[in-house]
Amino acid sequence: MTAQKIDIKSLSFEELGAFLHELSLPRFRTSQVFDWLHQKQVTSFTEMTNLSKKLIEQLDERAYITTHTIQRKLVSKIDGTVKYLFSLPDGSLCESVVMTYQHGKSICISTQIGCRMGCSFCASTKAGFVRHMTPSEIIEQLYAAQRDLGERIGHIVLMGIGEPLDNYDNVLKFLHLVSDERGANLSLRHVSLSTCGLVDRIDKLADEQLGLTLSVSLHAPNDRIRNQTMPISLKWPIEELIDVCKRYAEKTSRRISFEYALIAGLNDSDACADELAQRLRGMLCHVNLIPVNEIRETTYRKSQKERIYAFQQRLLHHGINATVRRTLGVDISAACGQLRREQLK
Repeated sequence: MTAQKIDIKSLSFEELGAFLHELSLPRFRTSQVFDWLHQKQVTSFTEMTNLSKKLIEQLDERAYITTHTIQRKLVSKIDGTVKYLFSLPDGSLCESVVMTYQHGKSICISTQIGCRMGCSFCASTKAGFVRHMTPSEIIEQLYAAQRDLGERIGHIVLMGIGEPLDNYDNVLKFLHLVSDERGANLSLRHVSLSTCGLVDRIDKLADEQLGLTLSVSLHAPNDRIRNQTMPISLKWPIEELIDVCKRYAEKTSRRISFEYALIAGLNDSDACADELAQRLRGMLCHVNLIPVNEIRETTYRKSQKERIYAFQQRLLHHGINATVRRTLGVDISAACGQLRREQLK
C-alpha cells in the first residue's frame, strides 16, 4: 500500500526537520526547504533550485505542496479591493479579499470550507459547512494573493468564511507558521482574529499570549436580540461572552474589538446603544460599527447613514471608543461567502 503523502507546507520548522531527518538528510536542508516554502513561497519542488534532482524526486514522492488556483478574481473600480475565489486541490472553494489602507495592504482570509455557526445575516453559512481548512490551505491564501499581486501583504484578518476558533488547532498552527521569523515573518500584532463568541476557546487563546487582536462579533446589546441572529448565544449568553472578553483583555493587555453590524429596526436604536455602552463600560475595548451586508436570503436591511452615526455618537457620549468601518469593494460583493455561493449555484 502506498504511504500517504505529507502536507509539507503545514509542518512547523521542527516537524519539517524531523521529516527530513527520516529521509537521512542533513540539518541544513530544513532551513533551505522552509525558506523555499514560506519566504520564496514556491508552488512545486522543482522550483527549489539549490536542491539536487534526486532530493527533489525524493520530496515529490513523499510530500506535496498545497497550492490554490484562482477560480475568479474581481477588482473594484471604486477602491481597488481585490476579491479572490480560490479552488483548492480537492475542488473545494474559498474566498479571500485584499484591501488597501493607508498602512498598506490587508488580506481577509477564510479558515473553513463553509461555516456551521448559523448566523442569520451572514452569507458564509448559507451554503453549509463542508470541512476545516488545514494550516497550509489557510496560509496559501496569503501566498497566492502575494504571488498574483507581486507585493507583500503586511496585515491579516481571519474574518473570511468560517469560524476560526471552531478550527482551533489548525488556525493556531497557521499563526505560528505565518509569524515564524525563518519563514513569512509576519508579526502577530498585525493579525486580527474574528470570532462569533466561542467562550471556552477565547479563554484558551488568551493563555497562548500571541499578541494578536481579538475581534468579537457581538451585533446585539442583549440575549433577546442576539438569540434572533446568532445561535451561538443560546449556548453562551452575552454576559458570559463579555466576561471572557474582560479576562482576555486583562490576561493579554490587548484591546478587544467588538464588531457590531447595524440592522435597521433590530439593533440600531438609541436604547440599544445605551445598553451596549452599559455592558462595555470600563473595559479595554473598541466598537467597530458595520452596515450589515444585505443578502437575498434575508429581509435584513442596513441602517441609514444618519442612524449609524447617531449610534456612534451615543457610544462616544458614554465614553466607549467607536468607529464606523469604511465599506470597501461594494461593486464586487466583497463581503465573504457571496462569491462562493454564486459559484456553487
